[in-house]
This record gives sequence, C-alpha cells and structure tokens, in this order.
Amino acid sequence: MSRRKQRSAFDQESEFDRGRIVAYRDCGLSFREMGSRVGRNETTVMRTCDRYMQEGTTDRHGRSHQPQYTTSREDRQIVRMSVTDCSVTSRTVAQHIESVTHHSVSARTIRHRLQQSGLSARRPLLGLPLTQNHKRLHRKWCDERRMWVAEWNEVVFTDESRICLQHHDGQIRVLRHHGERMLNSCDMLHHTGPVPGIMVWGGIGYHSRTPLVRIAGTLKCQRYISEVLEPDVLPYLQGLATAIFQQDNA
Repeated sequence: MSRRKQRSAFDQESEFDRGRIVAYRDCGLSFREMGSRVGRNETTVMRTCDRYMQEGTTDRHGRSHQPQYTTSREDRQIVRMSVTDCSVTSRTVAQHIESVTHHSVSARTIRHRLQQSGLSARRPLLGLPLTQNHKRLHRKWCDERRMWVAEWNEVVFTDESRICLQHHDGQIRVLRHHGERMLNSCDMLHHTGPVPGIMVWGGIGYHSRTPLVRIAGTLKCQRYISEVLEPDVLPYLQGLATAIFQQDNA
C-alpha cells in the first residue's frame, strides 16, 4: 500500500508538511510532484498554496482579524519599490504587484504595508535643479575654502526676503481629528488674489550687520546697484578693510 493510502482521511497536514509545500512551490515544482513528496493529493496541495498566496500563511485556524492580502515576499517588494523610487504612488505599486501575482491589491493596502515599514508620504525638500557645471563649480568653491577658519569672520552674507502681511504661505499645519476639516477652528481664511507684502534686503557679518533696506516692487539689476549697493553696501564695506562680500545672485 502506498504512503498516501496509509494515511487516514481525517489526518490533517502538519505545520512541517505545509512548510515543505510552500518551499517546493518556491522551487517551481508542480502540484503532482509536491503531492508525491509530502504524501498528499493535488487538491490538498493546491489549497495550501492558495491559502499561502491569499493570506501569507498556511495556518488553518480561524482569524480574529482581516486576512493578509499580500505575502511577506510581496511586502518586501512593495518596500523595495518605494525605497528605489520615493516618488512612486501607491496605485502604481498596486498595479505592479497585481501584474506579477495576478491577484488584486488595493492602493490602501499598499499604504498600510508602507506604514507598517515606517514609510509615509511627506512633503519633499525643495531644491534648485543644478547642472553638472553648477555642481563642479560648487565643489571647486568648497574645495578652495575647506581649510578656512578665521577667514569666515570676514565674510558678509546678504539676502532678500518677502514678508506676507495677510495670510500664511501654506506651510502652517493644523492638528485635527478625522472629519473635523470643516470646523471653524481648523480653517484659515486667505484671499485668492495678490496680497500685500514687503520685500526687505539685508547683510550680516561676524561682528556687524548692514541696515535693513526695504525694496518697493521688483528688484532688478539697475535698482539693486542704485538702491542697495551704492547707498548701503559700499559705505558698510568701507568700514571693514578685509571684508569679503558674498552677494546672493541678485
């Protein structure tokens, strides 16, 4: 009598046998080959594989929570895709997983898996697009001054800034619960058109600072020379014999 027939019809698969079936599946064996190796029929092997694909486990006991719709291997692939391309959307990841596994996965499930791995969507840090020439010049500038210590005390840094007088600039957040978006305490009123504001310019050194200059309108090259450099910067630098003026590309 064969090994398969010796088993009772009520003999349940052991955890070890279920693990063997999953391992054989990963090796690419057919259901018939897996069944012959563990002494089970093809239907039992297929059920074990389907349970592992749908729930990520071969445990036959009932669950008190919603079943896992992705396997541990798929979870690792989800995280790997998001880390490789941090701007990829959860919908794109879900479509990729569905094309590989041939079972539907929602974008919400993808977001849950990423949150479980410590990944969540946040605003990116904005930066200027730099060409290779820009990067080369920046590196050269830094290399020439990497040994500076006391020399930085002679540098005068300048910059201009616009101050909005009425509404926020979109960087303010509010803490609220789900469904409280329409509460008066959680909204901020602002005009949709241009709002009043002032532009100011200033410079700082290690031991001193320039006067704060108010700029009316758009600051262009000629106005920068006639309204900022000549009346404010030149007199300020004359009092600093060894000063290095670091202008801000105005």
